[in-house]
Amino acid sequence: MDAVLESIARAGQTVLGLARQFELRDAVDVLIVTFLLYELIKLVRDTRAGQLVKGIILLVVLFLVSHYANLLMLNQILRAFVQSAIIVVVILFQPEIRKALEQVGHSKVAKSLATAVGGNKDREAEVLAIRKAIGEVVDGTAILQRLRMGALIVFERETKLGEIVATGTVVDADASAQLIGNIFFNKAPLHDGAMILRDGRIYAAGCILPLTSNDGVSAELGTRHRAALGMSENSDAVVVVVSEETAQISIAVGGNLTRNYTRVTLADQLERLLIGSPESSQSSGKRILGKLGLTGKKGGGNHGR
Repeated sequence: MDAVLESIARAGQTVLGLARQFELRDAVDVLIVTFLLYELIKLVRDTRAGQLVKGIILLVVLFLVSHYANLLMLNQILRAFVQSAIIVVVILFQPEIRKALEQVGHSKVAKSLATAVGGNKDREAEVLAIRKAIGEVVDGTAILQRLRMGALIVFERETKLGEIVATGTVVDADASAQLIGNIFFNKAPLHDGAMILRDGRIYAAGCILPLTSNDGVSAELGTRHRAALGMSENSDAVVVVVSEETAQISIAVGGNLTRNYTRVTLADQLERLLIGSPESSQSSGKRILGKLGLTGKKGGGNHGR
């Protein structure tokens, strides 16, 4: 009994000693690792990678069993797998790793820093061009909706769509409702593909988009809607769809499809998705730089660059 109490006392002293050595940077370290593990688990759970993780865990368990049970042949085979585990994981989880890195690049913190460091002039010009393009797309889809002609319009955002552009024809023209109507006129050579808008301009047309890999998509959705979903699953693009059969207008973003937009609600939603609130983005970026001590000082107060 005395030995047990002595062991408990030693353990308590060890815990107290570690607690005294625990500093703020250790707390930050723990929080960062916890957040990364949480995001990793969420990413694996929401993708097909979950089954791969189960298979890898099973192989690791078999490796340990073969080691302690002295199963030489099985142990050597699994040892070769474990030694090249990093390369195997990168190959198997390449889509998930790419998606995770893209999400980091598209995070609000990254965008706020880019906005604060890059200045406001470029952002203002970009917003004006995008707002004009939104107005022309809304007018163009209204024309197509009235004529019951299908359309697939992709707004490029942070993820560059060079591979998709290469499948179509480069146009590189100012956005206009008339040009959009001409491209998607059902006798035009480029009407059967997607239009790509980059920086507020019609950059390419007749492009081929990847179809969604989601098996749960409604059977009533046609190829255009499946292509829109596929594009939104593989990038951060905003995709507008005009149905040829029903003349309904839909938006696909982040692998989700919302339907039955009117002219007003389409304009509002595109403004929200493509422009958002630049003032709040800039102020948050300045707050981040201020905490890092990177904002300049002028007069009596702090002012962002």
